[in-house]
Amino acid sequence: MHRCFFCLWLLLAAAAAAVGVGGTEVAFNDRAVVIDGERRIIISGSIHYPRSTPEMWPDLIRKAKEGGLDAIETYVFWNGHEPRRRQYNFEGNYDIVRFFKEVQDAGMYAILRIGPYICGEWNYGGLPAWLRDISGMQFRMHNHPFEREMETFTTLIVDKLKEANMFAGQGGPIILSQIENEYGNIMGKLNNNESASEYIHWCAAMANKQNVGVPWIMCQQDDDVPANVINTCNGFYCHDWFPKRTDIPKIWTENWTGWFKAWDKPDFHRSAEDIAFSVAMFFQKRGSLQNYYMYHGGTNFGRTSGGPYITTSYDYDAPLDEYGNIRQPKYGHLKNLHNVLKSMEKILLHGDYKDTNMGNNNVTVTKYTLDNSSACFISNRFDDKDVNVTMDDGATHVVPAWSVSILPDCKTVAYNSAKIKVQTSVMVKRPEEHATNSLTWSWMPENLHPFMTDEKGNFRKNELLEQITTSGDQSDYLWYRTSLEHKGEGSYKLHVNTTGHELYAFVNGKLVGKHHSPNGGFVFQLETPVSLHSGKNYISLLSATIGLKNYGALFEMMPAGIVGGPVKLVDPATNATAYDLSNSSWAYKSGLAGEHREAHLDKAGQQWHSLNGTIPVNRPFTWYKATFDAPAGSEPVVADLLGLGKGVAWINGNNLGRYWPSYVAADMDGCRKCDYRGTFKAEGDGQKCLTGCNEPSQRFYHVPRSFLKAGAENTVVLFEEAGGDPSRVDFHTIAVGSACAEAAEVGDEVKLACSHGRTISSVDVASLGVARGKCGAYEGGCESKAALAAFEAACVGKESCTVRHTEDFHAGITGCDSGVLTVQATC
Repeated sequence: MHRCFFCLWLLLAAAAAAVGVGGTEVAFNDRAVVIDGERRIIISGSIHYPRSTPEMWPDLIRKAKEGGLDAIETYVFWNGHEPRRRQYNFEGNYDIVRFFKEVQDAGMYAILRIGPYICGEWNYGGLPAWLRDISGMQFRMHNHPFEREMETFTTLIVDKLKEANMFAGQGGPIILSQIENEYGNIMGKLNNNESASEYIHWCAAMANKQNVGVPWIMCQQDDDVPANVINTCNGFYCHDWFPKRTDIPKIWTENWTGWFKAWDKPDFHRSAEDIAFSVAMFFQKRGSLQNYYMYHGGTNFGRTSGGPYITTSYDYDAPLDEYGNIRQPKYGHLKNLHNVLKSMEKILLHGDYKDTNMGNNNVTVTKYTLDNSSACFISNRFDDKDVNVTMDDGATHVVPAWSVSILPDCKTVAYNSAKIKVQTSVMVKRPEEHATNSLTWSWMPENLHPFMTDEKGNFRKNELLEQITTSGDQSDYLWYRTSLEHKGEGSYKLHVNTTGHELYAFVNGKLVGKHHSPNGGFVFQLETPVSLHSGKNYISLLSATIGLKNYGALFEMMPAGIVGGPVKLVDPATNATAYDLSNSSWAYKSGLAGEHREAHLDKAGQQWHSLNGTIPVNRPFTWYKATFDAPAGSEPVVADLLGLGKGVAWINGNNLGRYWPSYVAADMDGCRKCDYRGTFKAEGDGQKCLTGCNEPSQRFYHVPRSFLKAGAENTVVLFEEAGGDPSRVDFHTIAVGSACAEAAEVGDEVKLACSHGRTISSVDVASLGVARGKCGAYEGGCESKAALAAFEAACVGKESCTVRHTEDFHAGITGCDSGVLTVQATC
């Protein structure tokens, strides 16, 4: 206990000592993070700088601030910054200092999550593959090799940010820093509790030694918590979670706004109502800082997606979509909640509080009092029934199922999490009329010839090696090649056992088989008939990874490639092994010829073929190239890659990421049911609100505007690994297509808005009945001519408009009038 209070005193003293002229003092108590002596409610959102571009950062941060956020949270991406040992990258979208300066320029705080293990559905959880080359290395355990490298990188990041005066005590935006990440989830599964405990305490000591002047946090570290850090919560719901220490605030570092997407899965959607419910519950139960993970998900450019099998899109159903568009109603509904919570800041963080169960644990009234003022929350955890709650003043309030009502004065409901009062936007992708109609493709075969024998390679080994350590994860691809002498001709079955994720088999220069593993079980067998000729025969196996594992106990030990095999030729008549090649002499080579030649940069001297635009299609291992004009305007741009198989796409040399539109998302029950009421789940039974079942798992790929050259020729290059038809490739822009809103009561305002300078072209529905269908396809019913006329007059030709719901809209309507006004407009 003495050790705990002594470390806490050191932590607070260090934070106060670092404050200089123009600096901000950051401390904490049991109720809140304290900034310059004031307890603060802090609403934060995750925006990962490598998942967007520097040109996007100011707009994303501005929208976050306008959405009611106080802070931006980000991980630090070790393998992005140090792809090779002691070779660093802080350029482009890895310019972390520039990112934090953008946050500072916007007048916002920042939360720095160094990790440097981050999970984040990022390749290898952010850890560099070269760590595996270091003798004695054990990831995330108490051992000198790992701790030395972790401290070296952590110090590098801290020093870089200190040099730029980015910490709060220096006048910068960073108010909290995180070391490690979700370690408590795996500590008990590492088979060495003593080493795990020593490691996590070493992490805390190392972090505090950095003297950053702000508190350090650890998320999901509920047991064996070091005394000199604040432990925090991650999850869909954190209202029932409390830190075990009573001297630290309740902080929620990851409120999952949706879920990541895998190549075999449909899209996950978490409703605005449920997220708002979780946030309101958190602050009802003494929360003080919560962060949306993600507020903008973005894109896994290049080879950065983890998994395995995480898609290139990291949209996450966040309030800002992958392309930076505002996702309504999620963005606006949460913004309204933030405004109400901020209006109650002082009473929530200073007031006394009392929780009262209203005859059932599912219905709770929480009353905060301070001096002569009070504020109340009423929560209803029932997922199947509304409840009537009578307050002390005798007033009765109807609280919908699975919702929270907030009464800043304990009398009037200012916000209910289930009642959305902002527009719903339907985003549409519009083909660019002039970008691709005249698109002419040329092509170039991938040069496989050097890999069809075992005569050249980086090295040879009489065993089948693990792919990650052999290739250093510098490419998705690793060649395994061997040969054997055979007398006469023979027919066999080639059997390859591999840990995946994908395999192509060639015999004597001919592709004889290919296979990829299902998501989840990455050990699979390729079996294919082969014919050998008399003399020397060559077997070339190309193993491919599709993102490395990023989470779990000892995740780094999950193998990839044909490690151990066996690889054998089986007699098809007897099913007996005729030749076991597992311990033959294997030649190894990482990557493809086109990668080493940098074919994606379209350098001079490359031999592209084109016969009046005629190209081979459905041909594996083929490069394609075309030029196009950038779509006009400022709307986000996507490439529609429907028709392609699997590969990689580049625009003007910028890597968009892996594509795989031929992979169809599974059919899941969650695609047929959606109700905001009840616990949201992303795994196991009970999933809901899914879309995209039985459709290409990812058809559209983000092309940031900064990748394009306006008024000049742009080049798209594709490496088609599996075989596809690029003639269907097209480019689209994305903007609001339909805007819909409801007004439940006379006097409510209805606000409609388009985006990117587009104006409202028509008002399609102004209904007082229960409109059928959904936004963008409402059929209306019980139409109000007065309402339609009012909206047409106020909205058509405008980028946005506001109309108040009046009694006049109901005149002359009988029978069908429900009292709820529903409006739909087209942009």
